[in-house]
Amino acid sequence: MLLAIETSCDDTAACLYQDGQVLSHVVYRQEMHASFGGVIPEWASREHEVKLPLAIQAALSQAEKSYSDLKVVAAAQGPGLIGSLLIGSVYARALAAAWGIPFIGVHHLEAHVLSLELSERPISYPILVLVATGGHTHLFRVLHPLRMELVGRTIDDAVGEAFDKVAASLGLPYPGGPQIETIAQSGDKEAIAFPLPHTPNPWDFSFSGLKTAFLYARQKYPDLPLSDLCASWQHTVAVYLTEKLIGAAKAFQISRIGLVGGVAANAYLRQYLHTQAAAQGYDLYLAPMAYCMDNAAMIAVAAWHRYLNGLYSNLTDPPFAR
Repeated sequence: MLLAIETSCDDTAACLYQDGQVLSHVVYRQEMHASFGGVIPEWASREHEVKLPLAIQAALSQAEKSYSDLKVVAAAQGPGLIGSLLIGSVYARALAAAWGIPFIGVHHLEAHVLSLELSERPISYPILVLVATGGHTHLFRVLHPLRMELVGRTIDDAVGEAFDKVAASLGLPYPGGPQIETIAQSGDKEAIAFPLPHTPNPWDFSFSGLKTAFLYARQKYPDLPLSDLCASWQHTVAVYLTEKLIGAAKAFQISRIGLVGGVAANAYLRQYLHTQAAAQGYDLYLAPMAYCMDNAAMIAVAAWHRYLNGLYSNLTDPPFAR
């Protein structure tokens, strides 16, 4: 019986996991940040203090378990907001010390990668996985659940951050990704041809130029329907991410590809990647919609692999922001 805790940013989550199965999963989303255009770290930390004990108790109640049933406790160690990480990490380490059970610190991005294992479809390795979130755009060559190699990353904005900034320029609320996606549904994706960014490392990403291109297009074509502008920009992002992912898979001679993270919940991106993967003969794995955003179930999967291999963490291991 494993208890997993996730508090890396503004979502408070707890999960009970056993023998490869999610027994219960509770997530509290913090809505208070929306009107400020982004997460306020101090507020997020204070909210975790209030919500985390409630989330853990709710997870135990749903599974009809108690603290005495726990054999190991895990928490996200980073990267993320250091104040938020401290709440979850300290709570988990305190539980481990109090009950005399192992503690496992989990890398947040590795957990996102392993969210693919929460799908009903069994996953095989090696696989090339794109982690697309509000704070990260990373490309991993995953040889084994405990062996991942970073082959590419954003050199400026993350893809989710770019969505948020574009939405903010239009006066739309945070988070911006779902707002852009909704507006784009009725638009013409071919209304504007945005340029694809280039990076020195072919598997790195850059979104600052795409963000600026959107602002220029808004000024240059003031009469263009907003739906067309958003659809064209979203399509360009989907093409860009897909070409990077499939291009890297081809270069590394890996036939399986995956997409995880909050941006993986974008329906247009999922469909476009699915179409391109099928056309080019790649086996595509997508994080389940329920586990795209930050969640404790993915922390549980990553911790479970470490637990099975006896890879415990020290109670003195601190969290890390980067």
